[in-house]
Amino acid sequence: MIRDAKTLVVKIGSSLVTNEGRGLDAAAIGRWAGQVAELQQMGKKVVLVSSGAIAEGMQRLGWTRRPHAMHELQAAAAVGQMGLAQCYESCLRALGLRSAQVLLTNADLADRQRYLNARSTLRTLLALGVVPVINENDTVATDEIKLGDNDTLGALVTNLIEADALVILTDQAGLFDADPRKSKQAKIVAEADASDPKLETIAGGAGALGRGGMLTKVQAARRAARSGAHTVIAAGAEPEVLVRLARGERIGTLLRAQTVPLAARKQWLADYLAVSGRVRLDAGAVKALTRDGKSLLPIGVTEVAGEFERGGVVACLDPAGREIARGLANYSAAEARQIIRKPSAEIEAILGYVDEPELIHRDNLVLL
Repeated sequence: MIRDAKTLVVKIGSSLVTNEGRGLDAAAIGRWAGQVAELQQMGKKVVLVSSGAIAEGMQRLGWTRRPHAMHELQAAAAVGQMGLAQCYESCLRALGLRSAQVLLTNADLADRQRYLNARSTLRTLLALGVVPVINENDTVATDEIKLGDNDTLGALVTNLIEADALVILTDQAGLFDADPRKSKQAKIVAEADASDPKLETIAGGAGALGRGGMLTKVQAARRAARSGAHTVIAAGAEPEVLVRLARGERIGTLLRAQTVPLAARKQWLADYLAVSGRVRLDAGAVKALTRDGKSLLPIGVTEVAGEFERGGVVACLDPAGREIARGLANYSAAEARQIIRKPSAEIEAILGYVDEPELIHRDNLVLL
């Protein structure tokens, strides 16, 4: 399953990029960069979700113990992000790879307009061959510091870009049927359904340095499965673990997604928040959407009804008024009214900027 994946989100835990809390382990990050380079040579696109900012910030600030006060944790994260981004950039650049730092919060992915912005940016970076290095924006967000250790963020990014697989690398060999630190009879769960409720009951607690235990990883796998992505939980200490997984080797725990990506995407869009606007299409646009699998261009729209912002859910009607599709608009209703019946090449001249050439991109549209 990982072997066939075209796009991978790889979450790397704190313990794998730090020297037992003494700042970043540049050699370890260099090894991850090397594996990413090999994956790219195999034709795969990789997004990294990396922890380690707080540990690096603690080292730079001379703190030996992780603070409990939220403002101190956020300050450490702010300081540490400088080193984290610098280290990844240096290691990837040494291998001829370009990288980009992306800081996100759950709020960025819950808001439809910011969701579209983040999605467009990440997909553009991947198309350019750039390796996005993502971390939660701990300076303004508290969820990751309190609970998630970026596991949840990794799943959200997987959903966001519709990645084929999520790989969560940790200091454990995978998910065990009992706590391996307490039971010698504990056996690794080689494969399971990501939606199996029993998985949460056997998930363990958090480690000392990282804040996310096995429970958050199981929950992340369940979330990733909603968009059809499979998840592997594996030991980052395994030599060349990413490359071996990409070659089809079974390592750690595979949590399978039961929903195919297309069905998951269609369900998400069809069941999203209430429709906030409607656009009526001409016959050519209807054919482009229903028969040719194309995006909706402004030139094919004859009328805009309702008020919506960028990212709003818009119903697409045929000339007779029947809803044939639904999608997320790249422009607000006010902007859409200015560019309908116009070629995409004129959008910038009309609005003063161009965000996307499409009113609704095919990736953000489902037929009904």
